[in-house]
Amino acid sequence: MIEQKILEKTSEAILFLYNQTVDPMSIGLEKTKKEIKGDFTLITFPLSKISHKSPDITAVEIGNFLKQGLPQLKDFYVIKGFLNLTLRDDFWVDFVNTSAYQTCFGFHEQNNNKPVVLEYSSPNTNKPLHLGHIRNNLLGYSLAEILRANGNRVIKVNLVNDRGIHICKSMLAYKLWGRGETPESADMKGDHLVGKYYVLFNRNYRDEVMGLVGKGFTEDEAMRQAPLILEAQELLRKWEARDDETVGLWKKMNSWTYTGFDRTYQRLGVDFDHTYYESETYLLGKELVAEGLERGFLTRKEDGSVWADLRDQGLDEKLLIRSDGTSVYMTQDLGTAQRRIDEFHPSKMIYVVGNEQNYHFDVLKKILDKLHKNYAEDIYHLSYGMVELPHGRMKSREGEVIDADDLMDEMFKTAEVTTRELGKATGFSEPEAETLFNLVGLGALKYFILKVDPKKNMLFNPKESIDFNGNTGPFIQYTHARIQSLLRKAVELGHSLSDIRIPESVTILEQEKTIIRMLYQFPMVVKQAGEELNPAVIANYVYDLAKEYNQFYQENPVLKEEIRDLVDLRLKLSSFTGKIIKRAMGLLGIEVPERM
Repeated sequence: MIEQKILEKTSEAILFLYNQTVDPMSIGLEKTKKEIKGDFTLITFPLSKISHKSPDITAVEIGNFLKQGLPQLKDFYVIKGFLNLTLRDDFWVDFVNTSAYQTCFGFHEQNNNKPVVLEYSSPNTNKPLHLGHIRNNLLGYSLAEILRANGNRVIKVNLVNDRGIHICKSMLAYKLWGRGETPESADMKGDHLVGKYYVLFNRNYRDEVMGLVGKGFTEDEAMRQAPLILEAQELLRKWEARDDETVGLWKKMNSWTYTGFDRTYQRLGVDFDHTYYESETYLLGKELVAEGLERGFLTRKEDGSVWADLRDQGLDEKLLIRSDGTSVYMTQDLGTAQRRIDEFHPSKMIYVVGNEQNYHFDVLKKILDKLHKNYAEDIYHLSYGMVELPHGRMKSREGEVIDADDLMDEMFKTAEVTTRELGKATGFSEPEAETLFNLVGLGALKYFILKVDPKKNMLFNPKESIDFNGNTGPFIQYTHARIQSLLRKAVELGHSLSDIRIPESVTILEQEKTIIRMLYQFPMVVKQAGEELNPAVIANYVYDLAKEYNQFYQENPVLKEEIRDLVDLRLKLSSFTGKIIKRAMGLLGIEVPERM
């Protein structure tokens, strides 16, 4: 890359001019701001301490050295101590000629290092996937694509929380009030049917608590003594004891949920390489706890419960095994982490989980460290903020939480209305139009969520996300479709797109050069997104690229240009831009249409 050559040559300049050795990577080099002339800017303020001269004089001296030693450098300009470098046009022409047809431009070949295990989704089998799961799944899937683009081997895993008190609540409600209802008889997705009984449990449980409070119980006492919660706890004990009837009901209701989950995942466009189930990992967690007890790392209290004392690390005591012998979430997380180490020997385990679980993962790492598991330091919690909808925008089928299926239905309808109103589906058959509406609706949803830094909370408005003129997925999708339309028309007029070679003598307009610079930056953007584990880096890059191309397209003729070399330049530039838009959107899990 030219940046490395500039840095190395600057290091040579410092040695030659000032007799000082400087690591090239310690020198500040960045893209020149759009409003200033130049391609790259060298920050010379720190270097003036070495030269013992003003930043401006230092910049001029280094600039003259670079101009003599770098054939790619056309000129330089010094503004208030900043050395702005302008590269020759033939450098950019050569870049376009050599890179435009590279099938994997911006991506790295897969390395042979240990894999990265990336966990996302992690649903409970007592209810459907909801709005929070959408952000989780979209982040997880996109991060997997970005890490792979950076050469990593990635194993995408899902941990299904298929056991525990919450699952028993749905089971108990079904036992009491189900009357043999099935997804088929209710005409409902299986996960929605199970979620219906979870809501039913909570409503009746709340009534029982209020009744006990009315009889003089404190709220905490009422919540512990309500008959329904006691029955649910007994059901959990029966499950762990492998009671046939209880396990049979558990398997039946979970199978309904899995079928529903699979449909939602397929529609959302996410998948997994491996799925873990808490029911299969909690026993290994119990074994680790038993090992910790035996070695004196953990403590058993008088009631039989087992705890990890983390007070010497600034935390508190953490329950691992209840007094009745049943396990908690932390127990299965211990077992799941160990199983992944045993199976994949990963270099890192990334957990995509909301920021309400920050404390949980802090504790998990400290308990593993207490158990002398050296892989504790390889665990990384990608903590993301909450996502909400405007109040009253939508209603869930089974309660107050917005179901993922409901939101995707809403996105499809909104995309259909907006796309038809703007005439974007003109000439489409009904099946083609439905495919387009789904593509636009999901593209709007995914882009709107992924363009926000994961650490931030966000408000998602379905209608605002489908805007063909703003920082949205549909705007970028339409830009890609516009480029493909241009290229199809060029072929119809006899242009061959497969063997265009731009002559080095062609004059490049500043708008064209701006787009070329942005295309040149794509590999660095992919690398940055991988290092920061942040799909928003990709999202905002591809929006800026689409916006810049649209401005160029509106102000400069392509096929109507009379100079053939300029036609070739603009066609090749358009083709290259379309490929990078498609590649970048693919890293976000978003499809782009060929026409619109």
